[in-house]
Amino acid sequence: MPETQIIDGRALAEATRAKIKEDADKFIKMGKPASLAVILVGDDPASKVYVGGKIKACHEVGIRSVEFYLPATVSKDEIAQKIRELNVDKGVHGILLQLPLPDHLKDDQEELVQLITPKKDVDGLTVTSAGKLALGIEGGMIPCTPQGSLMLIETVREDLTGLNAVVIGRSNLFGKPMAQLLLQENCTVTTAHSKTKDLPALCKTADILIAAVGREKMVKSDWIKDGAIVIDVGINRLENGKLAGDVDFEAAQGIAGHITPVPGGVGPMTIACLLKNTIKATQNLLT
Repeated sequence: MPETQIIDGRALAEATRAKIKEDADKFIKMGKPASLAVILVGDDPASKVYVGGKIKACHEVGIRSVEFYLPATVSKDEIAQKIRELNVDKGVHGILLQLPLPDHLKDDQEELVQLITPKKDVDGLTVTSAGKLALGIEGGMIPCTPQGSLMLIETVREDLTGLNAVVIGRSNLFGKPMAQLLLQENCTVTTAHSKTKDLPALCKTADILIAAVGREKMVKSDWIKDGAIVIDVGINRLENGKLAGDVDFEAAQGIAGHITPVPGGVGPMTIACLLKNTIKATQNLLT
């Protein structure tokens, strides 16, 4: 049984952040430090942890962070006004609206995201960013998790031409942009979802299998092609408090050629790519 190689997301994120720090230092020397504004609405514990991690990462590489903590009772119009202010603030280069928003704002979430000017859209969620990605036009912002996932895949194999890729999940945040990125790398891409027939058989055809559904250990060992590259985007908290991905990691050993762990795989690259997008936005606005 061949040994499955673990794709180390922490190591790649560290290398990526070292390059980002070099770029951030250049802006500091210019007297115009890269700056990320983060809007957090409400008191969701998970969102607070995520925002805290992003702010800490900014400080470590020399990106200035500005946080706006708004109460859960805030109105859509108040959030919209804050976004508009940040859009025209020349001292802010990236804007991040932490999702999800509180329940009473869920229906307004998409509208609020679209208010962010595309040049500062570090999450890559505006229609402009999505459209540029779909059309293969350079210069748009690429969503952080798909971008980081592709970087992880390319540590295993640089040329992906002709490989069969299956992406489980069709969200705007991950599944759709991930498929677009793989198409640009000349893969043959299938996007699977809850209505897909015989999902295990489809997954078994994948040279690259990417799972992003939010169901712990859903992808079993007999879903995986021998030697496949497996990227596990899922983060699920078990009853014992530990984290597990969407792939049965232990069962995949000896079948997958390469696999990302949870934690320590895609997660660190998501934050690294947020920093990378902030530097890109800064470059676009200052040059």
